Amino acid sequence: MSAPAAFRPVSRSRTTMAEMMIPAYANFGGKIHGGIILGLMDKVAYACASKHAGRYCVTVSVDGVDFKAPVEVGELVSLRASVNYVGRTSMVVGIHVDAEDVATGAVRHTNTSYFTMVAKDADGRPAEVPGLELETKDDVRRFLEAITRRELRARYKDELDNTRTTLAVAAELPRLAAERCRLAAGLTP
Repeated sequence: MSAPAAFRPVSRSRTTMAEMMIPAYANFGGKIHGGIILGLMDKVAYACASKHAGRYCVTVSVDGVDFKAPVEVGELVSLRASVNYVGRTSMVVGIHVDAEDVATGAVRHTNTSYFTMVAKDADGRPAEVPGLELETKDDVRRFLEAITRRELRARYKDELDNTRTTLAVAAELPRLAAERCRLAAGLTP
């Protein structure tokens, strides 16, 4: 396979998918199951990333899936995706999900998320992706936000790892008093 293009514009890989929500997608509460929405988000992230990379891509992480509103049976769900950031082999795909009541035309924003995708070569190894040509002020903002999210995630991971190794459980037990938990009989941490 040939080397990736030096840069590809954000508009080249923007992807929109839409699907009607059928009764088979409902959970026990009568709303569309979150897993259905996540599956659709993964599909649109794959399509978007593959268009940018020009090759097969896999999901390596999902950053913050926020379910802002439930989706109802009979609504049309639209997912808009764009590559917001690229590294050497990875891409961050931003996804915006809306649900539309087709009878009234009312549209609600229901989900936002960021999927990190990695391009793969024919042997399944990470493959270089084209750079990203930022075409609008929103493209620039999204790229910068992705850098900030990456930096914050790295700091959080470092802090959490440090906390795990230095946490003095016995000294921290008083913090549990204000929480909705109790120690089982006989448990002495």
